[in-house]
Amino acid sequence: MKALTFLFALLASLNVIAQKHVPLPHGSVFGTTPNRIGMMDASKVEDFMGKKARVSTTLIGKVIKVTKTKGGWFDMDAGNGKIIAAHFKNYDVTIPQDLAGRIVVIEGIAAKQFIADDMQHLAGDTVSGKKQHHVNVDPKRRLTFEVKGLFVEK
Repeated sequence: MKALTFLFALLASLNVIAQKHVPLPHGSVFGTTPNRIGMMDASKVEDFMGKKARVSTTLIGKVIKVTKTKGGWFDMDAGNGKIIAAHFKNYDVTIPQDLAGRIVVIEGIAAKQFIADDMQHLAGDTVSGKKQHHVNVDPKRRLTFEVKGLFVEK
């Protein structure tokens, strides 16, 4: 009886190990197909925005890591050590973990983070001392991107 159980476990594990991993093909599209007209490098988007809070654009850049596959949450390299935190507008989009390290084209809305850290308080919030609110702003994560479509370039 033990030998039969062991044999079954061995055959099941061999079947799992024998499956080949298929790499993510070039040209995969997630969401809608991005419009490649007016495409710019991800490192130039912050300068392009200027003083605008939100801009609709198409970017090309490298995915650093996929933080959450469901909803398409990932981080994109924006150059000079900066990171663009991106997610899909449509939560039904699921992206693979293999997207990390790939060059992609994304279309959507770039937005600057607004942090009220200039001594602004809510009405009636005049707390001082230990109970005072402190906002830690990460200068590397100033941009967010709401993705409508993603195309795997390389």
